[in-house]
Amino acid sequence: MAFDISIKETANGKIIILKDKENLTEAEIYSFGALLNAFSIKKEDKTINVVDGFTSVEDASRHITDGFKSAKLSPFVCRLEKAKYSFEGHSYNVKKFNLGNEAIHGLLFDINYTVTDKDADDNKAYVVLECSYTNKEQGFPFSYITQVIYTLEKDSRLSIATKVINTGSKNMPLSDGWHPYFKLGETVNDLEVQLNTDTMVEFDDRLLPSGKTLPDGRFETMKAFEDTFLDNCFILKDYDKVSCILKDKKQGLQLSIYADKSYPYLQVYTPPHRKSIAVENLSSVPDAFNNGIGLIISKPGEVHEFKTIYQLQKL
Repeated sequence: MAFDISIKETANGKIIILKDKENLTEAEIYSFGALLNAFSIKKEDKTINVVDGFTSVEDASRHITDGFKSAKLSPFVCRLEKAKYSFEGHSYNVKKFNLGNEAIHGLLFDINYTVTDKDADDNKAYVVLECSYTNKEQGFPFSYITQVIYTLEKDSRLSIATKVINTGSKNMPLSDGWHPYFKLGETVNDLEVQLNTDTMVEFDDRLLPSGKTLPDGRFETMKAFEDTFLDNCFILKDYDKVSCILKDKKQGLQLSIYADKSYPYLQVYTPPHRKSIAVENLSSVPDAFNNGIGLIISKPGEVHEFKTIYQLQKL
């Protein structure tokens, strides 16, 4: 078979490897957090991993909140103002992880998922990871199942699909997203970047949406990134074109990100070390539990699906 899947057990969770043996592309996934820890391709005599991940599952379990690298964002994305929200006449206080006064990055980032299905053939290799959320003590008294499906296909394409099922007996607020960091070379200053957007969400000084948008077409066409700093949420224009392109000519590599309509927002963040860049697919703007922008009201039994695709290309 052209594709292969292997699973290694560790004390802190499973390591799943999806491999394209013909194209020499691999995806390394942790059951801890359903994290994408590596997406690599063989180029000439070296293997290049474009994900800024962890050294081990133990490292991830110890340090996931130091940057939330590759974290699953659910049931809310990015920031939640003062860790509070109201929904259908009730007020809640989220108790998980705060940055300053705001709760950040949801409730599932440190959950160990269960492998429920896997397979490989001549066209693809995939794995299904699942977790069930029923914790009533964290300020989110709703029950739901999250399934994350990683599929490595030909042409160095890795799709990440998420399925969320409301298993409770009442409506539930929901946003979904991802928080990966990508590193194609030594520094993001060497990148050329293109974003399929001409509009960004206006933030206040707490990085919470003001409710307004601003024109921003800086990267509508390919442009050298250089010393640009971003910590912004962009509104994608459409879903027929690539959402984001990161190109490093020194490394001879390009990463393209394709979001479908379930992820209309793209959050981009450059950390101070500038060795990687976070490009986050989001179903809503930050703080959607309070501002309602892009918020999904999930009814009992409803299923919601989200999908993005990463593709590597040697230049």
